Amino acid sequence: MLALVDYDTGNVRNVQKALSFLGIASTLTADPDELLAADGIILPGVGAFQKAMAALADRQLVPVLQQAARSGQPMLGICLGMQLLFDYSDEFGRCPGLGILPGAVVPIPKADDLKVPHMGWDKNVSQRPGKLADIFGGQYTYFVHSFYVQTASRNVVCSCDYGVRIPSVVRQNNVIGMQFHPEKSGKVGLAGLSAFEEVCRNADVARN
Repeated sequence: MLALVDYDTGNVRNVQKALSFLGIASTLTADPDELLAADGIILPGVGAFQKAMAALADRQLVPVLQQAARSGQPMLGICLGMQLLFDYSDEFGRCPGLGILPGAVVPIPKADDLKVPHMGWDKNVSQRPGKLADIFGGQYTYFVHSFYVQTASRNVVCSCDYGVRIPSVVRQNNVIGMQFHPEKSGKVGLAGLSAFEEVCRNADVARN
């Protein structure tokens, strides 16, 4: 069973529908015990970084998610949920994030020939080998964001070029982030969600 973090931020229902289509059992919850007992945690999100962090703090979920990541429990952050995994964001002033992954969330630089937000389909380019790179490398996925993550290259699985190199898939051990919306990215997005479920199954075997 996968647990989707319930904190009133964005695209949770669409993610649930995608998981249901794939036959992956999931529950929407803000209960710490249910989150920590799940095979894996998905942190979706749409909107402003500070508001999302405040919602997690109000539900006392910040230490729960940090504990889950430290324990080796698989975790997937989607769009804003990926950004929340990092140390801080400069959106509307400096705001601490979950600090699960090292890095910062900064504005996409404005350019005459590129609109911000970065919205629509864009191509992912593999940065290091692995199952996720095999799925997303060379494939188009659907993005909607005005900020992007700056992190060490060793954490970047795939990126896209939008004036700057934007990490589109990141991974550090059990923690994965997807800047795009897999639930809106057709077959390739669904394949990414299936790959995360496989990570959860393998992690469960390892724990047992």
